[in-house]
Amino acid sequence: MQTIHQEAEFHAQIANEKPTVAVFKAVWCGDCHFIDPFMPEVEEKYGDRITFVHVDRDELPDLCSELNILGIPSFITFARGQELTRFVSKLRKSRAEIEEFLDKSLQVAELYLAAGKE
Repeated sequence: MQTIHQEAEFHAQIANEKPTVAVFKAVWCGDCHFIDPFMPEVEEKYGDRITFVHVDRDELPDLCSELNILGIPSFITFARGQELTRFVSKLRKSRAEIEEFLDKSLQVAELYLAAGKE
């Protein structure tokens, strides 16, 4: 997972047509570390259809404020610079829940991108 260190880098990445899922985390976040062991497998499973990027909430606080990132980890899907889906909850996220979110995100992205080509 590519780590984003600058807002310009983030905005350039989410402008792509291929959906980008930004995972917002922080070093001190226990629930963020809970997902670390299985996320590489999730990335591999979806990597041909989704680009994953990591944003440290403490490193880019202005961006996170702009995007209203209050709880972490947060997952937001973007395509062509637009937010398509968001997965935020106060509960710990399981692999199954994350994959369900990604499947939904792909469906939304497909509809969004198809609508833009008409």
